[in-house]
Amino acid sequence: MKQLELRGFVILMFYLTESLTLPTKPQDVDDFRITQKFIEENVGYITIIAFAQYIQEASFEEAEMLRKAMTEYKDQCLANMTLPMCSKLPNDVLQEMICAIEGLPQKHNFSHCCNKVDFERRLCFFRNKKAGVEFLPSPLTLDPEEKCQAYKNNSESFLNNYIYEVSRRNPFVFAPTLLMLAARFEVITKTCCEEQDKANCFQTKAKSVIQFLKALSSYQKNVCGAFLKFGLQVLNSINIAILSQKFPKIEFKELTSLLEDVSSKFNGCCEGDAVHCIRGWSKVMDHICSKQDSISSKIKECCEKKIPERGECIISSNKDDRPKDLSLKETKFTENKNVCEERNADQDIFMAEFLYEYSRRHPELDPEENKFNETTEKSLRIVQRECDHFRNLGKDDLKYHYLIKLTKIAPQLSTEELTFIGEEMVTALTTCCTLSEEFACVDNLVDLVLGEICGVNENRTINPAVDHCCKTNFAFRRSCFDALEADETYVPLSASQGLFTFHTDLCQAHNEELQRKKDRFLVNLVKLKPELTNEELWSLLTDSANAVDRCCKAERPEACWNEEGPKLAAKSWAS
Repeated sequence: MKQLELRGFVILMFYLTESLTLPTKPQDVDDFRITQKFIEENVGYITIIAFAQYIQEASFEEAEMLRKAMTEYKDQCLANMTLPMCSKLPNDVLQEMICAIEGLPQKHNFSHCCNKVDFERRLCFFRNKKAGVEFLPSPLTLDPEEKCQAYKNNSESFLNNYIYEVSRRNPFVFAPTLLMLAARFEVITKTCCEEQDKANCFQTKAKSVIQFLKALSSYQKNVCGAFLKFGLQVLNSINIAILSQKFPKIEFKELTSLLEDVSSKFNGCCEGDAVHCIRGWSKVMDHICSKQDSISSKIKECCEKKIPERGECIISSNKDDRPKDLSLKETKFTENKNVCEERNADQDIFMAEFLYEYSRRHPELDPEENKFNETTEKSLRIVQRECDHFRNLGKDDLKYHYLIKLTKIAPQLSTEELTFIGEEMVTALTTCCTLSEEFACVDNLVDLVLGEICGVNENRTINPAVDHCCKTNFAFRRSCFDALEADETYVPLSASQGLFTFHTDLCQAHNEELQRKKDRFLVNLVKLKPELTNEELWSLLTDSANAVDRCCKAERPEACWNEEGPKLAAKSWAS
């Protein structure tokens, strides 16, 4: 990424105000300086990320306007560092700058946030984020040659625009993840622009970037949703289980020390404080890399990488091998006569240690199990049933199964959200149902899908039944969702909303686009007629696909559909 000449500004704004507790150990000081330099080199990106996530409706030109405003602010503070505004926290300064842009709060309806101060304003900006982004216009699509020319003409503006578009469509993704994405995209652009077949190069390499973003986005939204709705204890339980399974040789004392850094990171990242998030992220990775011998043998090469590649590498690294002397049972919890007294003495520490010992011994089980006998058996049955669906149905039919189920449960979600969540369910089962650790894989990935439904904001509401499952005990959320039936409070649309209207672009649609249209048709059909059985819905979907195929081959496609469309509509209402 390009280095931005904001050294004085960063030293002022991103060093003094964030360094309320400065590191004292030589290694910690070095780590701090490395993180400081990274922030310094990427202030432009950080500003765009935060702005685009807070005010998703804002244009790229308005994002650039904020960058100029921040530069002017830098000049003022360099001229007079004693100005009161020069001692504020980075996120507060950023939000003040956003509110100070003339006409912007009124234009994008966030004036109420600007009327608040401190924590209340930060919370208001956070709640202004919208998970569903169907209200945003489609980004301008350039062909590969145009893309390469744009990069050649002005690489900084090209990459700024890319990170702006990605950030506004992923408002809850952590800043370090988006910075990693920008770095990857720049490498891909440089590589593919040198290739003869640029289109194929971009298409092939972009897949891994999209998968990377989707995976981390789902995880971050799920964990932040748990943290913001259920508090620090649930967040710590999730992280204890994840870290213990990934690093089974870590000692409990070391784990609790690491946990403090991890929990602090989520506090800033989940609220959208980009600078705090980057610092917290870096501190966690510094901690892990400084204790490699006692934490993991699988991360040596990762720790030699720079920010932000180091963090991604550690997250993606394989689980460490379980110590050979680690038995499958911990007698402290199964054969100890004083177990009740020890639990009563400090229940939080007791449960944390139990979860640590249980997780490091069983990487094949779901990280959120506490009531492990009954709950694990129930979860196992659910996973076996879902994997049976995967083995018995084809990929498309599997997706239709979930699109119908999800839409009946939560018809209030947008069509875009439901089709995305359906695809995620299929991805989870396709990824996991052939693995030896099938249970843990399915359980954890499905939990991420449920996190997509529940969202991050605690004020998100869908319908009473779904809201109850989202707010119930985090560890039992999956079983709650599994028991849900069609939403009885939903009032279907009174008209078909053009569902059976034929458009000639269907005949030109490529396979992937045609599949997306079929998915949308099915979701909208369920919204229109939620009382239909699965068999009736599948029959209508098949009839519709056959009619489209037949009419696209006809001499006069429109005339064909004028005859077929009313038949399908009549069949749907007669069912």
